[in-house]
Amino acid sequence: MRIRLDPWPVDTQDGQLTLKPFAGLVFDAETDLWAAIPTRGIPERMRRILVVDGKPRMEARLLLDDGAGALSVAGFGAFVVGAVDLCPHGSRQAQLQGVSARRVLAYSGDAPLEVARLSPRNPHSGVLEYQPHAFAGAQVEGARAAVQTLMLRREQAMSAELASPLPLDETDVDALPDTLVLQDGPVRPGEAGRAVVGYVKTLHTDYLGADRIGLLTALRPGERTPVLRFKLGDRGDGAGEGREQRFTWYVRLCDAPFYQHPLAGVMRLEMHAPEDTDFVPRGVQDIADLSGALLCRLASQPHKDPRAPQNLIPTAALEQAMGRAMGSAEMVTRRIRAHLAGQYGSRVVA
Repeated sequence: MRIRLDPWPVDTQDGQLTLKPFAGLVFDAETDLWAAIPTRGIPERMRRILVVDGKPRMEARLLLDDGAGALSVAGFGAFVVGAVDLCPHGSRQAQLQGVSARRVLAYSGDAPLEVARLSPRNPHSGVLEYQPHAFAGAQVEGARAAVQTLMLRREQAMSAELASPLPLDETDVDALPDTLVLQDGPVRPGEAGRAVVGYVKTLHTDYLGADRIGLLTALRPGERTPVLRFKLGDRGDGAGEGREQRFTWYVRLCDAPFYQHPLAGVMRLEMHAPEDTDFVPRGVQDIADLSGALLCRLASQPHKDPRAPQNLIPTAALEQAMGRAMGSAEMVTRRIRAHLAGQYGSRVVA
């Protein structure tokens, strides 16, 4: 028996590797030859890369009483979505874009709530304004899920707004976009036809099977697998055909140290696939070809980030900026307590 280390820190939500087999069908889309494909570099035509990510946070759980004995759950939450705008050729400095906090009062009751405005004692601290948002159900974690959903919707909208259109022609020589969006996590509905690549940092699902996964351990930095195609939600039992088609491929960012598992340093990428899946659109092909060079350039180092190399350098910078935008969690909690005390502290319950 050989014991290998999962490189990600144990206090993260998930490990870097779990590999649950994909229940549906996966098809070759680029070639029938299952072998490593070298990177072809980043063409001059591509001038702009945007890395998009979001960060949610629950700030307080609430219990609502309508005065007639009916109880419901709610919560104060916040989220930030932003982007890092950079040049893939290093000709200009990277810039943060759109990093601002949005606050939500998520509730499950039938009666609509008003906007909650938390005024500070110090006028320089600013007003915290929580917009009401109703969610279905009465689960304790419903408010957290509502904040997460709102964040993902904003991520999707920002990615679609920033990315160039992506022609779906098979032979268009101008199909490579000048602006590419790298989105943390899988691509999402509504981004089809745009140059959006989802990068999945954790390998939780095995799309390859035992006969093909060995290629991932043999990849050298910058190399990738051929492009594959699958249907999201396909269970492989004939009961459902899946919701939409996606392309996916794997890229190695760095060699794994001998003491880590051999898939350390491998990242999975995905893009939307058109319904006509007899070919890989030229734009997707070109993006796959440059993905190795781009991601190796953006990959982080273990001495800088415990989730290296998959947690890209722009992603880590964006996470820090988003944390600052939401403010100190401890200070926000104090203001929530002061707000509730001011609203209800003088009331006497019989």
